[in-house]
Amino acid sequence: MTQFQTDQAQLYRATLMHTPANPFRQADALHLQEDGGLLVGGGIIRASGAYADLRKEYPTAPVSDLRGGLLLPGFIDTHVHFPQVRVIGGLGMPLLDWLGQVALPEEARLADPDYARAVAREFTRGLVQAGTTTALVFGSHFAAAVDVFFEEAAQLGLRSVAGLVVSDRLLRPELHTTPQRAYDEAKTLIEKWHGAGRNLYAVTPRFSLSASEGILEACGTLLREFPDVRFTSHINENRAEIGTVKELFPASRDYLDTYEQAGLVTPRSVLAHNVHPTGRELGVMAAHHCTAAHCPCSNSALGSGFFPLRRHLDAGVHVSLGSDVGGGTGFSLLKEGLQAYFMQQLLGEDGVPLTPAHLLYLSTRAGAEALGLGDLIGDFSVGRQFDAVLLSPQAGTPLRAVYDHAAGPERKLAATFATGTPSDVARVWIGGDLVHTRTSLRD
Repeated sequence: MTQFQTDQAQLYRATLMHTPANPFRQADALHLQEDGGLLVGGGIIRASGAYADLRKEYPTAPVSDLRGGLLLPGFIDTHVHFPQVRVIGGLGMPLLDWLGQVALPEEARLADPDYARAVAREFTRGLVQAGTTTALVFGSHFAAAVDVFFEEAAQLGLRSVAGLVVSDRLLRPELHTTPQRAYDEAKTLIEKWHGAGRNLYAVTPRFSLSASEGILEACGTLLREFPDVRFTSHINENRAEIGTVKELFPASRDYLDTYEQAGLVTPRSVLAHNVHPTGRELGVMAAHHCTAAHCPCSNSALGSGFFPLRRHLDAGVHVSLGSDVGGGTGFSLLKEGLQAYFMQQLLGEDGVPLTPAHLLYLSTRAGAEALGLGDLIGDFSVGRQFDAVLLSPQAGTPLRAVYDHAAGPERKLAATFATGTPSDVARVWIGGDLVHTRTSLRD
């Protein structure tokens, strides 16, 4: 760093933890500093290590003392629906019933741009308040609503990867489009928003159940014309859904093949759920370095089934974490991590025992890798953007009791996933910008 940059840098002192490596492959992937330091300048981590060492090296840098809490990389949600924030908690129905009775009527309301803007504000602020700094977002079926979403995300500073949701059958008629219109509207949004600030674009057919071959081909054309955009959709969430897709695509080998034939399975692809995959599908996903976004609270709430994490890992499929609001039950990836832990425990020998290191990785670094942002975010390595969340439980709470009496940082991390909520999120930074404190949120 130059002297000028050093003078402008901030030294953060904290108990900090991150997973720059994959704990499913490397036993010592969890890195921690009980009295650590991060020197941040221009929104980028310039140096890291023991606080005492950094203080000697940068004696004039102003210090932000965050001791008493736990500093983690910002959470990365790889599957969440912007239009569904107001319908969280529609319990007691399987997927297709829930879509028809709860989600789709609400999504139709986003035809009104003013309504969409109010929802976008609630959605983006809900994410940040939960400690989420980056999200792969299922947008709206209405281009104007997607435009509004990107505006709100940019104003708040959220890292968003989102796109126009496209379908042409089996939904409400007002949510249908045509292949040509899907292409034209998405192209306009890509040219306006992809790479604008912290926004990126994701080509987003809702799922093959509601997207014909023509829609999927239009999506494939967009991926070829704009090779840096991402792709996301749903796959193998519910057995009734899978059966319907098989009827609609009788020539396809399986659900994944409906995307595969359109050129939509790439390293830039994130497919949500994948609760009931075939062996062939897992092999193809691994070969193409495609990610499965695991959404444990939604899988439980909608009765979709147990996610076969071991089969994914054994096949070499990358896995990240998603909240799936509003099929999921809230924005907190702490809760998603806990539910993932529960479900793997209940699977017994078929499950994967998850440690706090696994949960932290799934909530942070795994998402960065899924989105092709591993060189930018996901951990506290030097050169990464300073995307961070400070967990600091309030006095008198059980989690504060654990923090005050824990034998070490790993015990605090376990308790954070076990009992932590958005109320324990004290501060959130994105690219070095403080975007949330517990008492206020950037307007």
